[in-house]
Amino acid sequence: MRLTWASPLYRGAAVAMFLSGLGFSAAAPQIASFLVHDLGGSLTAAGLFYLTNLTAPVAGYLVGSRSDRTGRRLGLFRVCAVAGFAGWAGIAYSTQLWMPYVVSAVVLAFAGAATSQLFAALHDEMSARPDPRNDGVVAIVRMALTAGWVVGPVAGAFLAGHTSLRFTLLVTAMLTLAQVVPLGMMRTPQVVTATASAPGSAAHRPGVRMMLPLLAFTGLYVLVYAGESIKYAYLPMYMNDELGFSSGLSGAVIGIQPLVELVLMPLAVVVARRTGMLRLMVLGAAFGVAANLCFALTGTAAGLFAGQILMGGVWGVFATLGIIVAQRLLPTAVATASAIFLSSTALSSALGGLAGGLGAATVGLPLVFLIPSVLAMLAVLGLAAMSRSLRQAV
Repeated sequence: MRLTWASPLYRGAAVAMFLSGLGFSAAAPQIASFLVHDLGGSLTAAGLFYLTNLTAPVAGYLVGSRSDRTGRRLGLFRVCAVAGFAGWAGIAYSTQLWMPYVVSAVVLAFAGAATSQLFAALHDEMSARPDPRNDGVVAIVRMALTAGWVVGPVAGAFLAGHTSLRFTLLVTAMLTLAQVVPLGMMRTPQVVTATASAPGSAAHRPGVRMMLPLLAFTGLYVLVYAGESIKYAYLPMYMNDELGFSSGLSGAVIGIQPLVELVLMPLAVVVARRTGMLRLMVLGAAFGVAANLCFALTGTAAGLFAGQILMGGVWGVFATLGIIVAQRLLPTAVATASAIFLSSTALSSALGGLAGGLGAATVGLPLVFLIPSVLAMLAVLGLAAMSRSLRQAV
């Protein structure tokens, strides 16, 4: 905390990530209602909106590769934040159903790259000023993003209930733009590698072969994260429609995960220093297996609380350490690594939506949660293999 507070970059990054998480999480639960109630779309059309996220990995790679060529992390961060403002404002003022889809696919795809540029700037600063506490700084910045996700859904629901969905989306646009304020006009030194002509240096895009470990790790992360979209789509319906939980009890079950996650994030850094990051992630993915088995097989409030606590353990590990591992797997192009890794959430949302929809139609609730349990088990096996083969690197 002292190291984070002492650095204008670290301190500003933490505040910027809180604003980012606050804005996006305020809008995310409301966008489907906006498409249905304000623009007259069907429930199916609202669900298909999330497929627009599939353009985010492409946009993230383009921004990341340019950042690695130029080294201008914060400049691109500001551009992406402005794109986010324009995108959310464009959705808020949409008058036809097709407009939010186009805006999300074309404009908001670039907005998501703001986070990756900020983490790349942090990496550059930490490389220039090595400190054994640097991993803790990354954890604190990531915790700030999670804290925004804790507050945002409540704030978004309050705004939507007391004003309108369009106004809520406009507030998200303003918060997205406000990310640039804590960093002011700060600049980071342009990155210059020791061997500019080497493959994968700042002057060259890394080849596919060089990116294979990063791509494999990102794919395994997608398998773990796919369970989140399945859970948020079907766990509330399972609790309310089949188990008959009150709204307060359902809210408590959903809300306990981010609180556990915040508590465990700094602990994950401490434990990873002793065990290694990938080895700890194997345990984290195993928590995901157990959590989804709780959702699928218990049918009680205690069982669902246990599942959510275990999921807090999953993201206490992955949310803290994932970006660090990704950057270490492609150290000569950290902005590209950050962009590829952070855009994986879009792919996992699409995978989870597809798998969950087919599973719910086939086996119903709650057995649909066996699907993310199987996906998490595949991630356990893959991460264990990576941990053995990359023991020296991560």
